[in-house]
Amino acid sequence: MTAAELETLRVPPSLSAKVVGSFAYLTIRDRLPTILTKAVDSIHRNKDKFFEQYGEEGIRAEKAAIGLLSKLRNELQTDKPVLALSDDLEDADAWNRYLRRHEELQGDQDPVSWFRSPWLYVECYMYRRIQEALWLNPPISGYDVFHEAKTQSYFESQRAVMALCTYLEGLRKNMEGLPDNQLLEQFGKLLQVSLWGNKCDLSISAGQENSQKASPIDSLADLRPYILVDDSRSVWSALVSARDQSGPGRVDIVLDNAGFELTTDLVLADFLVASGLARTVRFHGKSMPWFVSDVTAQDFQWTIRQTLAANHMWMSKSAVQWQRYLREGVWTYHDHPFWTQPHQFCDMAVDAADLYAGLQGAALVLFKGDLNYRKLTGDLDWEPTVGFGVALQGFGPAPLCSLRTLKANVQVGLQPGQAEKLSARHPDWMTCGQYAVVQFHSPRSDP
Repeated sequence: MTAAELETLRVPPSLSAKVVGSFAYLTIRDRLPTILTKAVDSIHRNKDKFFEQYGEEGIRAEKAAIGLLSKLRNELQTDKPVLALSDDLEDADAWNRYLRRHEELQGDQDPVSWFRSPWLYVECYMYRRIQEALWLNPPISGYDVFHEAKTQSYFESQRAVMALCTYLEGLRKNMEGLPDNQLLEQFGKLLQVSLWGNKCDLSISAGQENSQKASPIDSLADLRPYILVDDSRSVWSALVSARDQSGPGRVDIVLDNAGFELTTDLVLADFLVASGLARTVRFHGKSMPWFVSDVTAQDFQWTIRQTLAANHMWMSKSAVQWQRYLREGVWTYHDHPFWTQPHQFCDMAVDAADLYAGLQGAALVLFKGDLNYRKLTGDLDWEPTVGFGVALQGFGPAPLCSLRTLKANVQVGLQPGQAEKLSARHPDWMTCGQYAVVQFHSPRSDP
């Protein structure tokens, strides 16, 4: 969008729990307290481990952290005002500035609180407060309350991971000299596997089991009708154009969930490099445990180690290759505080200029999952027919694609009448995780 178009853009209100009965309302009323309860249970179950490692200091920290999380749950359930962070983590000042900005916007008559403020902000804030509760209580500051759920999800998806790594090995044997039309077919399949891997989201299930059991390749044909927007050809064209102009470029993947979804992302990244569609891949994860199952550096390394140690030839062989990519710098993992802040991505150029500048060097940026989609579109109450490029509100460091299964009530880029037909057939189509989109935008196509 041009600067003039941005100035005249009528931006809708933020999704919020103010609307009783909305998905945002039900999330804050029901799902977030459940996630907090599970976080408390995780800390309590590990008290013996904390005692073995740290003695009485570990028990004291366990009790104090649980106390802070119980207080947080009460604040949420009784719609108390949002409080400033009190820890000394590097992002605390940015969070507190963001709160002050909202306080100024909302004024004294409408305090910033759980049910009366933007849903994206308060949901992110809850996860940041979980981190605060742990950080204020060494020596358990580095404990990941979601680690057990993430590892369980990975192990429960083993059959699907085996099938996927076996498929990848078959591709590797026949990759050299493969014509573009056959490369496109395989690219489309693995892009869809990565897309549907996003169904395995533990924050939407409040930490309940949500793994992939069947072979992901075998189910693609049945799932195709549920892709509401499919810009796969545009994504392919962006990669091929970069390759043909100056050689394979860099692909950035902004990750979402650990477990099976991360494996689908690793397989896609392997294919991109092995096929010559990408020279390097940069993975972007979270700098702290986030939205139950989001990938951290620990999850990233753990997944590759577990795949290497698996009693399955092609899983192990895949992981050997992934470790080689990391050793040689073909793959790199990055995190940045901006990914765990509540900002819309259209704020990135100002609030995280270094991150934005880095993304500008990519031939393609893939944004995985629902939270990234909400931040791409501002988590605003857009009409479903509003263009994806319009909803980005000027965000466009590079050609970008959102791979997302729908689990929140924001969706743009649909055809006229498409949302109405979906609502008549499936009233919960925006939140059930049954539907998906592959949406592409290139800033180079803006006038």
